[in-house]
Amino acid sequence: MTEAGADFSHAVEAEVAAVRRFVGLLEREQTILSHGDVDQLLELLPEKNGLTAQLTALAIQRSQALAKERLTDDPAGVAAWFAAHPSETSARAAWSLLLPIARQAHELNRVNGDLIQLRMRHNAQALEALLGSNDALGLYGPNGQSTTASSHRISDNA
Repeated sequence: MTEAGADFSHAVEAEVAAVRRFVGLLEREQTILSHGDVDQLLELLPEKNGLTAQLTALAIQRSQALAKERLTDDPAGVAAWFAAHPSETSARAAWSLLLPIARQAHELNRVNGDLIQLRMRHNAQALEALLGSNDALGLYGPNGQSTTASSHRISDNA
């Protein structure tokens, strides 16, 4: 196998392992979002950013390996790589795993984004109820202090 062929094979196999870890992290993130534990969510951020950077580097490595063999980084280029390297069964197996795992990661990320948006809308509504509609609810005055029913009484001095 050529060096570029080995590079592609190694990149795909490493990508599968990294995407699996990313899926696990997204599943943990989803659980945390469902429970509303913001502190745990913040703790995941460095790991998520690190895995994202690793996945980007592996995708670049895969693309460069294909480019060394004058192939494009798209399904046609990958199919051409497999046609040129029929004995690379481990790379083919890794590639067939990568696609569904990547789709799973994409879907988990989409759902997590929806959960984040839902939580943000909920928080915005709660803030609006506490601060924005104080006249209707009678909870807090313009100075941030709670208002009481007695502050809305008609003055005896009128």
